[in-house]
Amino acid sequence: MLKKSRLLLLTFVMMMVAVLSACGGNNANTNNAQATENNQTAETTEPANAPADSGNGSGIDTSEEVKLKMIFVGPKPADYDAVFAELNKKLKEKVNATLEGEFLDWSDWAQKYPLKLAADEDFDLIYSANWAGYNDQSLKGGFLEITEDMISTYMPQTLAAMPQVSWDQAKVNGKLYMVPQNRGESVEKLILYREDLRKKYNLPAIDSPEAYANYLKTIAANEKGVTPFTPETGDWKYHNLDRILLKQENEWNMFDLDMPFAFKLSDATGKVFNVYETEEFKNLLTYYKDLADNNAWPKNALNSKDDHQAEFKSGRTASITHNNGTLGSLITQLQQENSPYEVALADINPDKAKSIAISTQNGTSIHATSKHPERALMVLDLLQNDKELHDLIMYGIQGVHYEPVGDNLYKSTDKNSNYTGFSNWSFNSPLNRDNEAFPKEASDLVAKWEKQVYHYPLETFVFDNSKVKSEIANLGNVMVRYALPLEYGVVKDIDKGLAELNKQLKAAGLEKVQQELQAQIDAFLAKQ
Repeated sequence: MLKKSRLLLLTFVMMMVAVLSACGGNNANTNNAQATENNQTAETTEPANAPADSGNGSGIDTSEEVKLKMIFVGPKPADYDAVFAELNKKLKEKVNATLEGEFLDWSDWAQKYPLKLAADEDFDLIYSANWAGYNDQSLKGGFLEITEDMISTYMPQTLAAMPQVSWDQAKVNGKLYMVPQNRGESVEKLILYREDLRKKYNLPAIDSPEAYANYLKTIAANEKGVTPFTPETGDWKYHNLDRILLKQENEWNMFDLDMPFAFKLSDATGKVFNVYETEEFKNLLTYYKDLADNNAWPKNALNSKDDHQAEFKSGRTASITHNNGTLGSLITQLQQENSPYEVALADINPDKAKSIAISTQNGTSIHATSKHPERALMVLDLLQNDKELHDLIMYGIQGVHYEPVGDNLYKSTDKNSNYTGFSNWSFNSPLNRDNEAFPKEASDLVAKWEKQVYHYPLETFVFDNSKVKSEIANLGNVMVRYALPLEYGVVKDIDKGLAELNKQLKAAGLEKVQQELQAQIDAFLAKQ
């Protein structure tokens, strides 16, 4: 239906452009340089007392000013007030709406995010993502269903620009609860480390798990006041390095990280297994225990609230892990701030299959109780597709936070860091600019990974957990209580701790969840 609606919409828009151009009373605009031929709009002069409309010729009545509120994750930018003041001037002109942001800091967003939805607070939009519980919150009723009619009416530019596969990936039980990002990205984890310290101790290249362990233990033994590895804070139920040393290393898919299940990417049948019962996991626990015993991370790592990126920038930690884009941006910041530290990226699984994010890696959802869902969608349409507004929400004020370099690049100013670090990624689109100073090594890795991208049958599978919600919650509690201490080397006897972990998982309902998950996978694959 969306494909058909898109074709009808584009035909109508092109006809209107032709008619209005013949009348000589308009100026044609293009918001998306990459979609010029199929995403043009026409601006007409209206009487002063006419109702405001969306700027796309829809004629929607926006004469009543609407104040919208959006929940973001990440810290509130220092220059939020200045940027959003400019943003709201433009939004008011175009759709007679303004947008207020509320920010959930990284240190406690995982606890506060679900509470915002459960408490039925008054807001209209919220950043959403597969890693932030998008599927679960959709099934719980926290998000408003976004229908095809709503998209075609209030988001014509998004309808024209968004690939059908992105809409399909964002559906939960056949229904859409998110406007997903419209630009792919790599989410594979890398290690950012102090290259100056590697050179100082004449260590070999960090290109394997063994080489990385050697680096961590060397730093721990010789660099006072420097923590070898600082994990990312959050409501994680796995070790921060598991996505490299468990998922990547073994070429598994681990679904979301709130369940102890995985399947092999090479397994076309999608047979699910318990991660904690595998020999691979047991061997990894030995690796982690050795690192913990050699002080590779703080003793209080399980309860630490330290910002791992801030710790790295300050020189207080020698390595962290995150995705390529985030770490590349951090390297850029360090260079712009004339950091005294030489840093580098390490892919310690260089020959393993790499995947790319599906569209729900970043997105925006409408709160189920929003009083203005139509206007919220119109604002989203502009933030993702209007060049001027997109630049504002993504990069801040031109001449203050950045300088444009052509249509596709930008140069950071000394105030760039005053408008970064929060979840504006939900507005990712073909209009995104790339930082001209983004490190070549990060770009080269992306190019290399694109040649290694692995597509598999269950890439777009979505698990409906509605029948096993309580069991999944119980499993999560067990993982936090029994698995995490094992993974951070707190438990002295690995065999005993592993046996107790699996005993508790079974009591929490592991078999019921595994059976339900497998049944849905089998049904999904049968339809392919």
